[in-house]
Amino acid sequence: MTVLSFHSPLGELTVAEENGRIVSLDWGRAPDEFQAETPLLVRAREQLDRYFDGGTTGFDLPLAPEGSTFERRVWDAMLAIPPGSTRTYGALAAELAASARAIGTACGANPIPIIIPCHRIVAADGGLGGHSGSGGAQTKLALLRLEGAILL
Repeated sequence: MTVLSFHSPLGELTVAEENGRIVSLDWGRAPDEFQAETPLLVRAREQLDRYFDGGTTGFDLPLAPEGSTFERRVWDAMLAIPPGSTRTYGALAAELAASARAIGTACGANPIPIIIPCHRIVAADGGLGGHSGSGGAQTKLALLRLEGAILL
């Protein structure tokens, strides 16, 4: 696995690739001995930089998140939510014939946050729910505000 760490408005992020696909985006910086500027990782950093600058509405990267069949179904459904939009845990659960709790668990297991937009899943009561970012719900709120999402 090859990684590239870089600074973002949310702090240091590390994106990883394996076999020509993005496999994770983590909060924090990886040790320098694992860093490399491969074409894919540079492209991912550039797209994330544009995202944080408000200049992109999506990502065009090959993804290979590791997870169960159900988790991958949830992540695929999240990828279909346009920037600036939100869905509730319950609405996504109804769509996938699952429980809202199972959707929340799959969101929490998302290995490629931001790119796979788990931050666009919110609670029906207008609450944010959780987020894997270093600031938790505040990170989620920052991402939603960046996208211009109107919260419930």
